[in-house]
Amino acid sequence: MRSERLHRPRGLTLVELLVAISVLGFVAVLGWRGLDSITRARTGLNQELEQTRGLQLAFAQLQADCANTVEQGALDGRPPLFIDSTRVSVVRRVQPEGRAGALQVVSWRLRGGVLSREESPPTRDLTQLEQYWQFAQAGGAQALTLETGLQAMRLRVWSNDGRGWRNWEQMGGGAPVSRGAMMDPRAGTTATQVNWRGLEVSLQLPDRPAPMTKIFMLGAL
Repeated sequence: MRSERLHRPRGLTLVELLVAISVLGFVAVLGWRGLDSITRARTGLNQELEQTRGLQLAFAQLQADCANTVEQGALDGRPPLFIDSTRVSVVRRVQPEGRAGALQVVSWRLRGGVLSREESPPTRDLTQLEQYWQFAQAGGAQALTLETGLQAMRLRVWSNDGRGWRNWEQMGGGAPVSRGAMMDPRAGTTATQVNWRGLEVSLQLPDRPAPMTKIFMLGAL
């Protein structure tokens, strides 16, 4: 009887049970934190991918607008492109279904972190097109939101005149000069029109070290 009592298996003590519960709790906390980090990283990655995809679609539309930009001199002195610190506007050729070719003003703008696109009705009347142009510069057209959460947009233009890339402050303001004034020496002006051939657009996303930059050719080469 005494031998049986000496070899009887004993259960866990209260201290051992508390230690085991503490170890299991610590492991559970580590596992939860790891899972939470993975979930957060995946959510952030999905957001970045969605935003990048949205910008790629916006760049594709901008490329189509730039590719159809009218040639320099087709608007009686009005440059077919204008940029400033937050906006780019172009005059492009469109072919409405069942109608003759026409011209259209398209503006891309960044306001309050929102990238939007505005377009005027197509027209073949240069006087009406000038009104659409002024209306677009005032920001009165209905805009289509393309992307949100952007921090900045930087624009540059390029010409084959040997001066390279220029920002909006260096491009001369884009003031219209009629062809008559340019060709008539009695007008007292020596103004010339610069033939812009390229547009560089840089969009800065939050928490990104460098902006997304793309170069577009203006008009058919």
